[in-house]
Amino acid sequence: MTEKRKTGFEALAQAKLSPQEAPLKIKKGNHTFFIGLPQEISLQENRISLTPDSVALLVDRGHEIWVETKSGDSAGFSDKEYSEAGAKIVYTPEEVYKADVILKIEPPTLDEIQYLKPGQSLISALQVGQQTKEYFNALVKKKVTALAYEFIEDKVGSMPIIRAMSEIAGVTAIMVAGEYLSNSKKGKGIILGGITGVPPTKVVIIGAGTVCEFAARAALGMGAEVQVFDNHIYKLRRLKHILGSQIYTSTIDTVTLSESLKSADVLIGALRPEKGRVRHVVSDEMVKDMMAGSVIVDLSIDQGGCVSTSDFTTLDKPVFKKFDVIHYCVPNIASRVANTATTALSNIFTPTIMRAAEEGGVEEMIFTHKWFMKGVYTYKGSVTNESISKKFGIKMKNIELLMAARV
Repeated sequence: MTEKRKTGFEALAQAKLSPQEAPLKIKKGNHTFFIGLPQEISLQENRISLTPDSVALLVDRGHEIWVETKSGDSAGFSDKEYSEAGAKIVYTPEEVYKADVILKIEPPTLDEIQYLKPGQSLISALQVGQQTKEYFNALVKKKVTALAYEFIEDKVGSMPIIRAMSEIAGVTAIMVAGEYLSNSKKGKGIILGGITGVPPTKVVIIGAGTVCEFAARAALGMGAEVQVFDNHIYKLRRLKHILGSQIYTSTIDTVTLSESLKSADVLIGALRPEKGRVRHVVSDEMVKDMMAGSVIVDLSIDQGGCVSTSDFTTLDKPVFKKFDVIHYCVPNIASRVANTATTALSNIFTPTIMRAAEEGGVEEMIFTHKWFMKGVYTYKGSVTNESISKKFGIKMKNIELLMAARV
């Protein structure tokens, strides 16, 4: 008689099962941070990394935060607000730099680097184009772990801090242009936008990135005519798709751009740097042919500007005229709206800090999340960024190999 075939369930029930040994993944307990927020000493920097509300949230989670006095004044946040949120107010750089994690906006100066100590974590902007070999050697000597805003990514590969500041820059550029077109600023005396029976203002934007997206969105919302120039077709196509508008787009052709600028009321330069510096795509002759009283807002000025007539200006003296065209060339335009910019930064840093605490610290965050690891450019006495290594001729160590050695 043929033996009845066991079903899978019967076989499983009759099988002698024994537990298989496997290593248990132990979740690290929450880590608490000692964070220092120094006062920014760089020209025109009005932002601070965390708002009082964020400080209150982090302090409630057990973190210790020291704020150098008056650090938030320019952004509209007082020492009293930070103190009431649970932060300790300190009165010298020497004190605030005792923290284990230094969270600031601008990269530290060489003088500020002297306050750092081995084992600290520094999170700030880097601005590679403005740095020197001496700067990186000083950080390496201090054996700190330094992360740059410009390099930190999120899980989907975008750069959240850069995008947030670019959004602000785009909208602010349109506000600035509208202000300087007015009679009160000795402009053309026209409104930025369009009203019934009056031809719309013409806005030309060079560069089709995030800055352009938000500048174009603001300008279109006000009724202006927008033209965008960029040499990357995919960026132009993406822009038209996002805006849902049939705006004029073109590659940066000298003849076409020159003709367009002759009738432009506003030119916004928003080119991103390539190989550390942007190139001048608007010549002196093009500017000379623009209408008197028109406005140039060169947002690329941090990297040298994309308009040949551009030159650095300050918030105290933000504009100058050349060929009777108004030039606004203040670097770091987000500092013009420091409260908004600080809030945007704080909204990014706060959850990141809490996530790093859950992981067990900054180092654990680096080695468990590649998107965060990409922000590291020096690690405990070594440069870990290849582009920095090549540009400044500094020996580097691969951060992923360091990770493998650590495991």
